[in-house]
Order: sequence, then structure tokens, then C-alpha cells
Amino acid sequence: MRRRDMRFDRDGIIADHDYMTASPFADMPPPPPEPRKLEPMPSGAVLAFVPHPDDEIAGPGGALCLHRKQGDPVRVIVATDGQAGDPDSKHDPEQFSATRRDETRHGLAEIGVHDVHYWGFPDGHELNEHDLRLGLEKAVTALEKTRPDIVYLPWEREGHPDHHALYHIVYQALAATGFRGLALGYEVWNAMVPDVVLDISEVMPEKLAAMTRYPSQLDYARFDNCITGLNMYRSLVHGRGKGHWEAYRIVRGELPRTSE
Repeated sequence: MRRRDMRFDRDGIIADHDYMTASPFADMPPPPPEPRKLEPMPSGAVLAFVPHPDDEIAGPGGALCLHRKQGDPVRVIVATDGQAGDPDSKHDPEQFSATRRDETRHGLAEIGVHDVHYWGFPDGHELNEHDLRLGLEKAVTALEKTRPDIVYLPWEREGHPDHHALYHIVYQALAATGFRGLALGYEVWNAMVPDVVLDISEVMPEKLAAMTRYPSQLDYARFDNCITGLNMYRSLVHGRGKGHWEAYRIVRGELPRTSE
């Protein structure tokens, strides 16, 4: 059905227009739901997949610390050697990967995690099909050996190629192993529209201390300032702008039933 009506044109002059009476907003999607508060903290064995040395703290560092405080075993797998983290060649290239592994161990120790494994993939390397399948094999093996209840991985829209690739590798491994636990995607490079947010205020001092343990990276970018700001921003919905929170996407599984 069509009708004639009077409308203003772009110059502010009333003019006749022939237009559809159906609303152009009829198919407008609803806004995303408000993120739920992750409470209580899920418990069980934890396996965290991270692309580079320092992502383990920058992304899910607060969550991993809370897991350790409640007695959960936590294992971290670092996918790349971190070699691309020295673009100006300030460090000995023969020793830099070892430096970044040491930084990771020291950072994780600040949050009570001492179980870390390294795959050693080249940092920033464009992965081919063989690389992706090798990563999938390693992820499947890690899941089968660890048998985790909770898995952390990059969220699906992370902008860094290594983060993006690791998400798809772990996602396929979760499917291949029939993982029945809870898998949560964390943010580092790109802020997400989260499904859940987690109050990490009580362990933020540990997370901050851990971020200082990566001097080779802080020399290039103050990621500690950026992540602190992101965690402060995430307090907006449930914390009324107070404290520090982390945000997550649900990749697989369900939240504890008593979560909001």
C-alpha cells in the first residue's frame, strides 16, 4: 500500500513524497543483551590458550588468579615464541625468545600459576594449512591430556592475526574432542560485546604486578595502562564504574546456573 504525504526535503522545504507506509524499522534487530555477571566463579581444572607471552596476563589474568585462589589447577599454553616483540632489535635475537619465556614465568608466578607450556610457533608468521593442522593437533593433545573443565581462548574477532588463528585452532579442537565444559573467549586487541563480565577487583593488584614482569614489551607499549583502562571500563554495567572487571564471550558450554 502506498500513499501521498507531505515531507520535508533536504533543503527544509515541504514537498510531496510517495513512500511505503511500512516502517523502515520493522526488521531492526534488538540491542545486544546486557552482559551477565559471572558469579559464582566457575571451578575445576583450567586450560588457557594464549597467542604470545604477556597475553596470559593481559587477557584472562584476573580470572586465572581467581581460579588459583580457589584452588583450581591452571595450565597455560603459549602458542608463539614472541620473537616479533622486538621490532627495533633492542635485544639479542638469539636470546629473545628465552627472555620472553622468562617474563611469562615471572608474570604467571605473580598470580600463582606455575604450569606453563610453549608451542614455539613463529611469532607473526602467516600460517598455511600445514601450520593450522599442526596447531590443531597440539590443541587436541593438550585438551586430551589436561581434561579441563574451563578453557580460555582469544575471542572470535580479535584483530591480531596470531590471536585470530589461535581462536580458530582451539575452536576446532574443542569440537574435535567433544569438549563439554565451559570455554570463554577473552579480549586483548579488540574490545568485544561481552556475554559475561567478571569482577577482578580483589586480584587487580596481582594482575598489575604481573604486567610489570614484561619489561621487554613495556619498553615498546604501555599495555599495562591500556589493559587497566579496559578493565576499569568493564566495571560500567555491574560495578557502576568502580573496580576492575574482565569481559568474556561464551564460546562453548553454559555458565554456572546461579549466575545472573
